[in-house]
Amino acid sequence: MAIRSMTLCLIFPLFLLYSVSRARARVPDSDTFTLVNAGEFGEYFPENGASYRLLPIGNYLFQLCFYNTTPDAFHLAMLMGNEDSDFSFLRFVWEANRYSPVAENATLSFNRDGNLVLANPGGGVVWSTDTADKGVVGLGVLENGNLLLYDKKRNIVWQSFDHPTDTLLVGQSLRLGGPAKLISAGDEEGSVGRYSLVLQPNGLEMYLNLGENKTLSYSGDKFRYRGTSPPSSVTLTFGPEEPGSSVYVVGLSNPGDVYARTFFNSTFSFMRLEYDGNIKVYTYYEKAEYASWAETFTQFSEREHLTRCSLPGFCGALGVCENEMCVACPRPQGLLGWSKDCRPPELGRSCGDEKAIGYYKVEGVEHFLGAHDAGAGAVVKKVDECRGRCSRDCSCLGFAYKKESSRCLLFPFIGTLSKVDDHRRSVYIKVAK
Repeated sequence: MAIRSMTLCLIFPLFLLYSVSRARARVPDSDTFTLVNAGEFGEYFPENGASYRLLPIGNYLFQLCFYNTTPDAFHLAMLMGNEDSDFSFLRFVWEANRYSPVAENATLSFNRDGNLVLANPGGGVVWSTDTADKGVVGLGVLENGNLLLYDKKRNIVWQSFDHPTDTLLVGQSLRLGGPAKLISAGDEEGSVGRYSLVLQPNGLEMYLNLGENKTLSYSGDKFRYRGTSPPSSVTLTFGPEEPGSSVYVVGLSNPGDVYARTFFNSTFSFMRLEYDGNIKVYTYYEKAEYASWAETFTQFSEREHLTRCSLPGFCGALGVCENEMCVACPRPQGLLGWSKDCRPPELGRSCGDEKAIGYYKVEGVEHFLGAHDAGAGAVVKKVDECRGRCSRDCSCLGFAYKKESSRCLLFPFIGTLSKVDDHRRSVYIKVAK
């Protein structure tokens, strides 16, 4: 007991001294700033038809900026591209206030206490790094686009790489326990995206958000980890395919089978979870075919095993897809012309009442869940058992039964049905009798 007391007495003063030392560390007056969101917009071409104002914080291809796509709703973001090139296209690879836009004349301030603060004109704080009195003495942007705050020993106190939005830059990681997720951009200003890419113990999973904290995985086994122990992180990496090779590879460590090959240096690449749930890798190269950018990998495309017809919402809430086009709206009376208004029938109060539930059959199609994962679904003996399971489940909008594998797939979201040559493949859509 005496030894333990002595140890505590020794540790406490050291901890106190360390805390006091950090508290005394301040940002030099010459390095503090307040930048105002005002003035002329940039003259080049960012994605989404946005307007932007560059801030004097950056490094080579990366520059902090304010941007907006709707009037008086601005985001603090990291812009990637080369403004010095007449042919360059600019892309946004990180946002601070993704769901809380600020107004004209909003301010970005770096204070003596080491806190980086984004505030509206009236002074209301919208976002900050929450690093006040934590020993921060400086701010910078690395060559890979990582915005960071550091202490007097150059240790990182805060970094944007720990707060990803929908994008992973080279060297950026997703880690179990956080940050472990990318979330796609929303359909409207300030809205949360419908898709997420999440690191799980068995690898990466792609999810469709169904609301009310319900999700549906649509990744199949593409990102599943096949090693003997679960990954603690995945990092976007690049490098020559082999020593001395002129072919470069962009990929994810753990698992390592998702990658893009390029015949030029792929240092400046990033991976994005797109607004439609697709995953793409973009690589900046001044001689690339389109505005200094090459789309070097697309998860769902004609070049890959799964086309865009396998994306959950490619045809909205309901639709038949063929050759990456939405070609029909499946209704009880048959296949009609598709439009964005095509959706499953309203069930009303019949939910859960098997006697009030019916189904209509759509032949020659496969649900996206079945296309992604041949082993998905519970094993049941007959199609009637599968039908009964769906009828008793209020969240089930339809089902598919694979006779050859006795697999029963229930669908809380129908979305896109892919046209297939095998007419034995069918989907049953729930209706109220």
